[in-house]
Amino acid sequence: MKKIGELKDIVYTIKKLSFNVEEELEMISLFEEENDEDLENNILDDGMVLLKEYEKVELLLLLNGEYDKNNCIVEIHSGAGGTEACDWADMLYRMYTRWCLNKNKKIEVLDIQDGEEAGIKSVTFKVSGINSYGYLKNEKGVHRLVRISPFDSNKRRHTSFASVSVTPEIEKNVELEINDKDLKIDVYRSSGCGGQGVNTTDSAVRITHLPTGIVVTCQNERSQIQNKEQAMKVLKSKLIILEEEKKEKELSNIKGDQLNIDFGSQIRSYVLHPYKMVKDHRTNVETSNVTKVLDGDIDIFIEANLKRR
Repeated sequence: MKKIGELKDIVYTIKKLSFNVEEELEMISLFEEENDEDLENNILDDGMVLLKEYEKVELLLLLNGEYDKNNCIVEIHSGAGGTEACDWADMLYRMYTRWCLNKNKKIEVLDIQDGEEAGIKSVTFKVSGINSYGYLKNEKGVHRLVRISPFDSNKRRHTSFASVSVTPEIEKNVELEINDKDLKIDVYRSSGCGGQGVNTTDSAVRITHLPTGIVVTCQNERSQIQNKEQAMKVLKSKLIILEEEKKEKELSNIKGDQLNIDFGSQIRSYVLHPYKMVKDHRTNVETSNVTKVLDGDIDIFIEANLKRR
């Protein structure tokens, strides 16, 4: 029912745009006959509104990847820098949480590791809603923060890094054989807020895929079996995407091109001192309204990168 509702919203948006365009054309024809100044102003105002609506619909056409409409798994890991980096990872987590809230998307935390003093070392969460992967795949990479550290008594400027990884949730049955010998499974006690016996048993699960080094953790479910199922689901999605990325890389090498986006590349800088600016290094889109961006308004960067791709 939720999927049907989402698809109905898309159809309604396009039908509404089509109706408004036809109505605008009729007003233009009327203006050509009467040459009324007030009518001309209305046409110009309505035209600007139509242009914005058109750009939103145009964006939907760019979300045409195989998994773009799927839910996704987002992972944020703090880089080197101790407390400062953990705080930056937490700020990014809040930024994406606010973005999801504004887009009416549901967030489910799968795993979170708190920092020793503040912030988080890492967090893994699932984002549910149509086109979640299509939008958030543009956030994959390393994010850089420059600011006066609130944890430095000398008020010196610090540079912090955090990496963001985005994987689509793949629901369909894909033939992928995972050998049990390639898996290292660890169980441990959950570090959540407790309740319902969550912290009283070794229910949290960490799965390491030895050939690739991929590590998946899950601790939000109440039982070890449920956590293992969720972790295996995420691992399978990661392995499928890894194979597809290998094929893309091989094709790119044949063509003599290099991929612009890599997990270890710096995609965006957030500067709070000595000036305020957020700049995306892939598209050169920038804004001085850093507060608005950190509050989840990242659409200008997502849309610019979708058009670039």
